[in-house]
Amino acid sequence: MTENPIASGGSRAADSVEAAPPAMVSLRVAAGLAMMPAVSMALGRFAYALLLPSMRSDLGWSFTEAGAMNAASGLGFVIGALIAAPVIRAIGGARAFMIGGLITAATLFCSGLTGLLVPLLVLRTLGGATGAVAFIAGSAIAAAAGQGGGPGRAPLVLGIYFGGGGLGVVVSALIVPPLVAAAGWQAGWFALGLLSFAAMAIAAPALARAPHPGPAPAGSSGRGWSIRFMAPQIVSYALYGLGYIAYATYIVAYLRDTQHFLAWEISLFWALVGIAAMIGAFAWGPVLARLRGGWGSVATIGVTTLAAAIPLFFESRGAAWLSAILFGGAFLAAVAAMTACVRRNVDPHGWTHAIGFLTVGFAAGQSIGPLMSGLVADGADGIRAGLMLSILVMMAAILAAAFQRERSVRPRSAA
Repeated sequence: MTENPIASGGSRAADSVEAAPPAMVSLRVAAGLAMMPAVSMALGRFAYALLLPSMRSDLGWSFTEAGAMNAASGLGFVIGALIAAPVIRAIGGARAFMIGGLITAATLFCSGLTGLLVPLLVLRTLGGATGAVAFIAGSAIAAAAGQGGGPGRAPLVLGIYFGGGGLGVVVSALIVPPLVAAAGWQAGWFALGLLSFAAMAIAAPALARAPHPGPAPAGSSGRGWSIRFMAPQIVSYALYGLGYIAYATYIVAYLRDTQHFLAWEISLFWALVGIAAMIGAFAWGPVLARLRGGWGSVATIGVTTLAAAIPLFFESRGAAWLSAILFGGAFLAAVAAMTACVRRNVDPHGWTHAIGFLTVGFAAGQSIGPLMSGLVADGADGIRAGLMLSILVMMAAILAAAFQRERSVRPRSAA
């Protein structure tokens, strides 16, 4: 039986990546691995927006306190991104993926056991950290699964992987709002935890079949990538994390406060976000395969920014549905665009480190974003002003990404 270099610590220096699996196998593997974005992003982070209005009402929170929940999750994500590479080297990518996902699921379930802010913040921080380690491990494994098969295969595999976040959004949209309306926000947390445990069980068979990035090739030196060269993408990704998370955190509260959305309308809105994210996983693949430099990020963040602006300028049900579709179709594709840029411009043995490094900035932005927008939302101009600030930040992210160049010599095994 072939030994996975990440799972075992790595012993084969001849190859940077294990032999690429056949196309259909890699797609099935990506579909199973996609449970990780469903857990770490959709259920572990975005679904909190469905609980926020009820928790804020029951617990008497301000927007700043409500935003602190996702800020704590973002802080945990920063910590997880910082320790991901050494953890993966120490215990292997497969173990980091599974253990991190299971701990994240446990933190979600336990969040239904208390209404005290401090314990909740601790749980959110821990879940964010373990989710980040598992997410980065899964991203590197998915990047390895996309090896070979032509230029369109890698973006498709990555799109499927990140599209799992869309599936998590759809499932949470169908289950959480009616459950919260019937049994309270505590039941919503219990449901998110149980759904996450189920997702990890689904991921296990795919994880066992997945290829893994290997150690550096014999004779190579260094980490396999240049921070200076990737600086525009690093800045763009951090700003994107700072901006998009405000929409993901506060849009449900905004629609309930300003347009008086009912529970079923919130479910529909969130389901549209998730369905569009799953479709976007396939729709963006051919586009990202053709775009070079940072233009994949320019395109995906551009659509996300437009989507976030629509409900602020057009207060109607139709505008909200359109916003959900556009946002859902692009916000996870922006993560796939970053990963595709890393694949093209970083040597394979540097993928885990590079993805982890970019995720640190992204997670820092996600930690600051809810607090920043929450502070503005608690002011005289309300939540609309907080969302407007996030749009300006995402516009800056678009500008930064436009300066990212393509490496003139392609990394080994990046085809």
